[in-house]
Amino acid sequence: MQATLTSKGQITIPIYVRNRLNLKPGDVLEFDETASFLKATKTIPPQAWEDFAKGWKDPWPAGHTTFEVMDDLRGPMEIPTDAAP
Repeated sequence: MQATLTSKGQITIPIYVRNRLNLKPGDVLEFDETASFLKATKTIPPQAWEDFAKGWKDPWPAGHTTFEVMDDLRGPMEIPTDAAP
């Protein structure tokens, strides 16, 4: 897939890439000038983080151990007692 750089330094991101990365008009891309290749990432607006934080609830109330949370995430797991060191 190719794009041509214009005399103003602009490119058109192909529709396939825009759809795959869910890029919309007005999205801001950040370029990594330290990379040895062209690397851009979609930035997340600060308001989006604030909105997320307002609606977020901890799915594991206080008192759950790490092992209980892991069991919830992956299912119970038995650790063999006869495993050789």
